[in-house]
Amino acid sequence: MRLENGTVKAEFLLLGFSDHPELQSLLLAVFFSIYSVTLMGNLGMILLITTSSHLHTPMYFFIGMLSFIDSCYSSVIAPKLLVDLISAEKTISYNGCAAQLYFFCSLVDTESFLLAAMAYDSLVEAICLLTVLLSYVCIIAAILRTGSAEARRKGFSTCASHLIVVTIYHGTLIFIYLRPSTDHSLDIDKVTSVFYTLIIPMLNPIIYSLRNKDVKNAFRKMIHQKLVS
Repeated sequence: MRLENGTVKAEFLLLGFSDHPELQSLLLAVFFSIYSVTLMGNLGMILLITTSSHLHTPMYFFIGMLSFIDSCYSSVIAPKLLVDLISAEKTISYNGCAAQLYFFCSLVDTESFLLAAMAYDSLVEAICLLTVLLSYVCIIAAILRTGSAEARRKGFSTCASHLIVVTIYHGTLIFIYLRPSTDHSLDIDKVTSVFYTLIIPMLNPIIYSLRNKDVKNAFRKMIHQKLVS
């Protein structure tokens, strides 16, 4: 807290990476690059899904929503982080901190529910079942029970991207909250937080685009149309 114009102003001091001043410029360049790629990747995915009629399916609707959420919750953290790296006064107001925490937690919870919905949709699309349990174990078990090797390959191909995203997303959460207190390290917490808030939103559109023939074909078609026009 500090006194300003006769009133007490509550603020939090953001230490962040201030204990490594020699790395501030490098970190600024790295985080700015990551944030830029995150926005371009996710907004590009939204544009591609919106403009490509054959991507107007439930699964790509969910992927578009995932890209939108990733753009938002990365934007809740990254701009303030970048400002603090170049600012001498690394503080955040109480109201600002509360708002940041509210929006971040809300978006993370929304993404968790969205990933669960995508799991259900992936299972219905890949295995053609009418009713299933909303469980990632059931997805794998149902694929393994499929008769032919070709059907299993197609099922895993359909679900692989989603399972990779879920593993990275929830794996990071498990590491953060279930790590033994004896192994606690502030530096590891910082790196994990950066991975969770900046890296994962950047990886999601890359994973879904590189492993998805429909997305790659839609991208080539859009580029071809732009060049022709």
